[in-house]
Amino acid sequence: MQPETLLRWHRRLVTRCWSYGAGRGRTRKRAEIRELVLRLARENPAWGYRRIAGELRRLGVGVAPSTVWAVLKESGIDPAPRRTGPTWSAFLRLHAQSVLACDFFTVDTVLLRRLYVLFFIEISSRRVHFAGITAKPSAEWAAQQARNLTMALQDQGEQFRFVIRDRDNKFGAAFDEVFETEGIKVIRTPVRAPQANAFAERWVGTVRRECLDRMLTLSRPGSPYDAPRLRRALQPSQATSRSRYGRSSASAAVTPRRQRPTTDRTTRRAR
Repeated sequence: MQPETLLRWHRRLVTRCWSYGAGRGRTRKRAEIRELVLRLARENPAWGYRRIAGELRRLGVGVAPSTVWAVLKESGIDPAPRRTGPTWSAFLRLHAQSVLACDFFTVDTVLLRRLYVLFFIEISSRRVHFAGITAKPSAEWAAQQARNLTMALQDQGEQFRFVIRDRDNKFGAAFDEVFETEGIKVIRTPVRAPQANAFAERWVGTVRRECLDRMLTLSRPGSPYDAPRLRRALQPSQATSRSRYGRSSASAAVTPRRQRPTTDRTTRRAR
């Protein structure tokens, strides 16, 4: 008999003698505690998992905060949400009439010259304001375009409370100061969160698919005619972006064709 055989028999004997079966580990949470946790979470949406565990202790139910966290997580409820304020989508729906979003997008010409376009879009009406086009954007240039926009909005009698922008270096402190002096709060999106500025990002995709991808921008180095040509090309897309929410200015400007006078073929000239 080999020594390995004796050792194998001993291991089997120990396994059979000290087998714990399926009862190892923590006990399953009772169904009553689970239903009580979910009920408190639904009836009190402002409570987190620690608050729920504290309220259960007042009711005489001893449960750990980690248990409450696990129950909420398994049920698809955020254990520690930001329930003290509205979500980002709810905030945009609530203040859509007073929110502007801004961003840059680039246009590469035939000679591989890159132009930067700064635009602002109204969240409620999707109306787009072209602030400026340049080949060398800077913080001072962006601040000047912001001043021009605020003066244009004042002339039109429009008032906004918030401006959404990303953390691009081209938006400097002077850019924010222009809006803050007018009583407009600047909201910076989180890092690497393009969905926070989804309206501007979506419009950039639309203008690329419907306009820029169907044309070539001709230019020469140092030519002063690049920006006006590109602006004229982008103006129709500005009106088209409002077609989902109402009659666009492009369709309103179209004049109907002149109708040719109809004549009765049955009448003949009397000879």
